[in-house]
Amino acid sequence: MRLTPCQAALAGAIGLNLLLLYCAWLRAGRGAPPPRCRPPREAPGVTVLLRDFEDFENDVAGTARSFAALPLPVLVAAEAAPYPPVPLPPGARLLLLRPAPDRPPRASRPELHVRTRHVALVPDGARAAPGLLERMRAALEAGDARVVAAPVGTEPLRCLGLRVELREWTARYGPGGPGGACGAVEGAAVLLLRTRDLFNLSFPLARPLPAALFVQAALRGWGLRVLPEAFPAAPPALPASPHNRWKAESLAGARRRRLMRELGIKREVLADGRERWYGCGKDTARCFGTVHARTPQYLLAGRWTPPCCLRALRETARHVAEALEAAGVRYWLEGGSLLGAVRLRDIIPWDYDVDLGIYREDAGKCRWLREVEAAGGGAVEDAEGFVWEKAAEGDFYRVHYSRANRLHVDLWPFYPRGGVMTKDTWLGHPQDVEFPERFLRPRVPLPFAGFTAMAPNDARAFLELKFGPGAVENPEYPNPAVKRLGQGD
Repeated sequence: MRLTPCQAALAGAIGLNLLLLYCAWLRAGRGAPPPRCRPPREAPGVTVLLRDFEDFENDVAGTARSFAALPLPVLVAAEAAPYPPVPLPPGARLLLLRPAPDRPPRASRPELHVRTRHVALVPDGARAAPGLLERMRAALEAGDARVVAAPVGTEPLRCLGLRVELREWTARYGPGGPGGACGAVEGAAVLLLRTRDLFNLSFPLARPLPAALFVQAALRGWGLRVLPEAFPAAPPALPASPHNRWKAESLAGARRRRLMRELGIKREVLADGRERWYGCGKDTARCFGTVHARTPQYLLAGRWTPPCCLRALRETARHVAEALEAAGVRYWLEGGSLLGAVRLRDIIPWDYDVDLGIYREDAGKCRWLREVEAAGGGAVEDAEGFVWEKAAEGDFYRVHYSRANRLHVDLWPFYPRGGVMTKDTWLGHPQDVEFPERFLRPRVPLPFAGFTAMAPNDARAFLELKFGPGAVENPEYPNPAVKRLGQGD
């Protein structure tokens, strides 16, 4: 039987349709993503993303309407749907970042919803300025900067330098660099960057969004360029009422603290010299747990002692030294604390306690040490909240920053025997050795941790006796067998 041309064409069409259906079935079965959408021709390559706003008072609808009218794709990103609900205009949609059991995982992944090459992070209350996003994009592509900023409103942006020292848990702000090089800006701003750069960050949409972006950009060495041309701002400035301003400031402070904890920042040094602290204090536990093998966990993570812990150690050391001096107790800097005083006039930046030696016969002169003995070695809290007690590990004393925060100063009672200073408790540290009493006759003042402490009269010889030759010039971590200085830092 011969096929007519019409029959052959019909059979071919049926076969082609079956093949297309089979391919579609294969794509669906393998979970292939839908085809990518092209950005709108009117404003190619820029998605507007609104992230920083408050549920209780915002201008999200007006901001979204302004940018969607350009037209541009607009995403409003939030953990949960704003309440009261926000009426979004056509071209804008809500992206819920918090996963939910009744939604597919991809629904909460913002990188799957931004399909343009560039993204503009727009603050609440901004208004579109025709052509300005395109000029920002051109500036980004023409230079070395990875982020371009433009002000919102009439106030110009302040360009700041930013250095992030993760090992020291610190972010330092200062004047901007030469030629307008910035690490951060102060003031309301639209921030434009490449989409792939934004979503390659560890915390791409953490709040407050500008601070999160600036810190992560500084760690990666990204430059920031500021354009003088501004986006309009919607009057009046939000929030409008005093109560809502207070509420917004409280929430902003809580978000910043949470962000800094996530980023591993415990101190910000501002451009004017003020400091913001995000670590431990008198009423909280210290930032690290029990130390094993003389190596705190933070050293294994490539960090040094958190600055809040160093601050607490300095306060405790000063308090203890003043109490001992007032009582006539002869004391001196011991071990690693003396090493820090000789090297830096401060605590060694990776140390986790302070060591002082005392004459055992003088211990009874100090009220707090007497009360500890009267309490059978139990804890005694002084008038300023420092806690004195007998150490559980042996015959020595320990003074804690507070009951909650166990950062401490150890007091080691030595006594002379045949011209040699000795003690009854030895913990097996390499530097834990006897020494001639002549190092204490006389004791001498030495700057340490912001005050003047007493120290052995020949500190270098004393340290080389304890730690070996070159101890001052060759710093090392407390237990090199576990972690050496420079190893993986």
